[in-house]
Amino acid sequence: MSSALLDVIGLTKSFDGVVALADGRFRLEPGTVHALCGGNGAGKSTFLSIVMGIQQRDGGTIEVDGRPVSFSHPSQALANGIAIIEQELSPVLDLTVAENIFLGREPMAAFGRVDFGAMRRDAEQLLQQLGFVIDPRSIMRSLSIGQIQLVEIAKALSHDARIIIMDEPTSALGETEVGQLYTAVKRLRDQGKGIIYVSHRLTEIFGLADEYTVFRDGRYVSSGRVADIDRAGLIGMIVGRALSDEYVKTNVPGETTRLAVEGLSLPGTLSDISFDVRAGEIVGFYGLLGAGRTELMECLFGMSRGWTGRMSVDGVPVRAASPRAAMDAGLALVTEDRKQSGLVLTSSVRENLSLAMLPSLSPRGVMDRKRESGLAAAAIQRFGIRTATDALAVASLSGGNQQKVVIGRFDMTTPKVFLFDEPTRGVDVGAKREIYAIMSEFASKGGAVVMVSGEAEEILGMCDRIVVMRQGRIAAILERADADQQTMLHLAA
Repeated sequence: MSSALLDVIGLTKSFDGVVALADGRFRLEPGTVHALCGGNGAGKSTFLSIVMGIQQRDGGTIEVDGRPVSFSHPSQALANGIAIIEQELSPVLDLTVAENIFLGREPMAAFGRVDFGAMRRDAEQLLQQLGFVIDPRSIMRSLSIGQIQLVEIAKALSHDARIIIMDEPTSALGETEVGQLYTAVKRLRDQGKGIIYVSHRLTEIFGLADEYTVFRDGRYVSSGRVADIDRAGLIGMIVGRALSDEYVKTNVPGETTRLAVEGLSLPGTLSDISFDVRAGEIVGFYGLLGAGRTELMECLFGMSRGWTGRMSVDGVPVRAASPRAAMDAGLALVTEDRKQSGLVLTSSVRENLSLAMLPSLSPRGVMDRKRESGLAAAAIQRFGIRTATDALAVASLSGGNQQKVVIGRFDMTTPKVFLFDEPTRGVDVGAKREIYAIMSEFASKGGAVVMVSGEAEEILGMCDRIVVMRQGRIAAILERADADQQTMLHLAA
C-alpha cells in the first residue's frame, strides 16, 4: 500500500484534438502543503478538474490511499475526502454565513425543519477552529470580498476532507485575511491533511509550501522539497528559461507633473487625498483590504460620483464625470477584476481591443471593420498577446493574455496617465514580467503610472514612490529608498 494520500501518474487529456495535458504526475503525502506550480496554460486546471471528477481523463491512473479511483462527478471526490476551494467565488449573497457553509447539507430538526440553531453553532465552531473572525449570522452581502473568500474556504473544509485543493486562495484577500488563511493551512497540515496549493505568488510558495511540483505545456517537469530550490530556479522551471530580473524597471522619473490630485474626498470612503505623479514615474498605492485604493482609482476614472477636490492632467483641470470623459482627458484604467469589469468574455479578442475606440471606429454608426482589424493586429503584435486569431473568444485566453488585451485596449487611446489596479493578479511569473515591462516602457516614454497592489514585494520592485493608505486616508508617502515591507505594513495597519 502506498503511503501517499494521492498518487497520480501519466494523466492525459485532449480537447478536440488539442492536447491540454500530456503527462500529469503528482504525489501528495499526509501532513504536507504541496505547491502545484506552472504558468497559465501549463495544464494545472485541467489536472485538478480531472482529480475532482469535473472532467474525465483520457489516460493515466489516480490512486487515493493506494486505491485506484475514477470519479465521474465532484460529489464522488468529496465522498473520498477530496475538496476544492476554487478561485471563482460562488456565494449566495442573501443567505447567512452559516447557511452558505452548510448549503444543501443543513442539519434537520423534527418534522423536516432546518435546525438553524444547530447550523449556526456548527458554523461558529468551524470558523473558530480555522481562526476566521466572522459572525455566522452575518448576511453574505454585508461581507468584504476577503471575508467571502474565507467563508468559501470554510465551506470546503466543512466536509472534513483529507485532501484539500486551494486554487489561488489569496487572490481576493487582504493582509489580515491572508494571515488567518496561513494559520488555518498550517493547522490543517499539522492534523495530517494534505494540501495542494496553487498560487502564482512565489512568496506564498516559499513561505508556506513543503513540496513543489512544476507543470509546463501540459507536462510534468519536476518536483521536490521547497527548501532545496531557490526563487530563480523555480521561475526557470515554470517559464522554461532563466529570467535575469523578475521586475523590469527601466524608467527614470522626470520633473514635469503629469497628474496632480488635491484634497480628494468621497463621503464615507476617502478623505483629503493629495498626491502627484511625474512624467516617467511609477507611483504605487499600498494598503490593506478596505483602505480605499480601488475607490480612489474609480474616482479618478469617472466611475464614482459625488467626490470633491481637484484633479489636473498636465496642469489642465479635469473633472471626470464618466470613464469617457476621463479617457478624453488622457487617463486609462486597468481594473482589479478583468473578468467582471475589464472584459466582455463572450466577445472576441478583436472586439475587446476596440471597445475604447468605438466612437472613432464608427463615426456614422457603422463599424470600420478594416481599421478595427488593423488596430487589433497592431496591439496583438505590440503586446505579445498569444491568440490563434483575433476572432477567438477572449474567455479562452490565459489570464496574462486577457490582461494584455485590457492594457492594449486603453493603450490605443494614447493615454498620458495609466492607472493599474492589481495588474498582475492571477497571472503567472512570465506574464507578470511582460506586464512590468509594459508599465516601465510606458513610463520611460514620458507617461505617468499609478499602480495599486496588495503585494508589498511588487510595489517595492516597481515603484519610484509609494503611497500607503489606511482607512480612506494617506498614511504616508515614501521614497523607494526609504521603504521596506515592515514599514509599509506598519503604516497600513
